[in-house]
Amino acid sequence: MHDILNKSVSDQNFLKDFLMRRPRRNRQSPAMRALLQETHLNPNQFVAPLFVVEGTQCKQPISSMPGIFRYSTDTLLKEVIELYKLGIRAVDLFCAIPNEKKDARASEAVRSNNLMQKSIKILKQEIPEMIVMVDVALDPFTDHGHDGLVNEKGQIENDSTLLVLAQMSILAAEAGVDIIAPSDMMDGRIAYIRSELDRAGFSQVGILSYAAKYASAFYGPFREALNSTPKFGDKKTYQLNPANTREALLECALDEFESADMLLVKPALPYLDIIAKVREITNLPIGAYHVSGEYSMVMAAAERGWLDADRVFEECLISIKRAGADFIFTYAARKVAEKMKREG
Repeated sequence: MHDILNKSVSDQNFLKDFLMRRPRRNRQSPAMRALLQETHLNPNQFVAPLFVVEGTQCKQPISSMPGIFRYSTDTLLKEVIELYKLGIRAVDLFCAIPNEKKDARASEAVRSNNLMQKSIKILKQEIPEMIVMVDVALDPFTDHGHDGLVNEKGQIENDSTLLVLAQMSILAAEAGVDIIAPSDMMDGRIAYIRSELDRAGFSQVGILSYAAKYASAFYGPFREALNSTPKFGDKKTYQLNPANTREALLECALDEFESADMLLVKPALPYLDIIAKVREITNLPIGAYHVSGEYSMVMAAAERGWLDADRVFEECLISIKRAGADFIFTYAARKVAEKMKREG
């Protein structure tokens, strides 16, 4: 190699071909590019977030999330069957309950035979092969919109919230859920939920921790879908500061120590560096949540003809995988899976 690099000026054309054209030769045809592709997407790496409402024959469009709907349990089942046919093998359920059922203590979250339990049971009975996850947090069930219980001073009550989260988790386990996904960011919740699940005989139920969930501006459309925007204050006392990296790594390490089976970084695209750094410190599976704002901004641009949504979504998900994620929560799961099926 040393001799080659020291060739005379007259051999510059040789050097140009030897050193510079090799990458282009590796990109010269679709077959060659496919052969040498480093990062791959597969629908079985997607988790489709789904919103559930009470009633029958409901499929309510969400204005800020074009192509995304709230489903009653019957239409939910139809949608999940379609996702399964596309190769998607995991869904995550979020319950959108009416305001009159919300209160300060999130009572509906721990009521037996509630919407969460009914949804899980139907899916596991009809499509047992589908992995069913369920969001565990209080914000869809509280009238104040926070992820935890709140005291008279407006402060989040961490430890009393853990009791409710554990009750929610046990209800979900009784219904047949595969994975609990605590998204609340309360301290110590993973260890407490794990101990309570094990005590109740549900040691087989996995825990996916929202370990690095940032206080992001990208959650707006999601909060519209659940009508869960905080009625006062914000979530910055329990979600992570977008400026911080070490804080995220600490939270991930703590949740791994507390027996989380998987870790999640949320949002995804603005935090690709966090995904990559978490990948360096753990051997646990890592997920990333490609959130509602990331989805909606692409759809809004596509509606104006500014870009091709299908291609952009595929590129976004590839970047998330390239950063180190093993699986991806995304509202674009169906669109990307359909594109992949069309292209064979």
